[in-house]
Amino acid sequence: SYTDPPLTTVRQPVQSMVTAAVDTLVETVVATPASHSELIFQPELIVRGSTGSGPRVLR
Repeated sequence: SYTDPPLTTVRQPVQSMVTAAVDTLVETVVATPASHSELIFQPELIVRGSTGSGPRVLR
């Protein structure tokens, strides 16, 4: 709402990321750290007015 055109952004699942980080930290503190693990989160693309098609190429 502060820009014109509105900017396309990526929404991150912040609550899920925080929960996973805290859970991982607690596991590390109270138990033997697990082997390396990878946490994957699904961001959401929010397409707004700043995104458009590329220029047309005339042949």
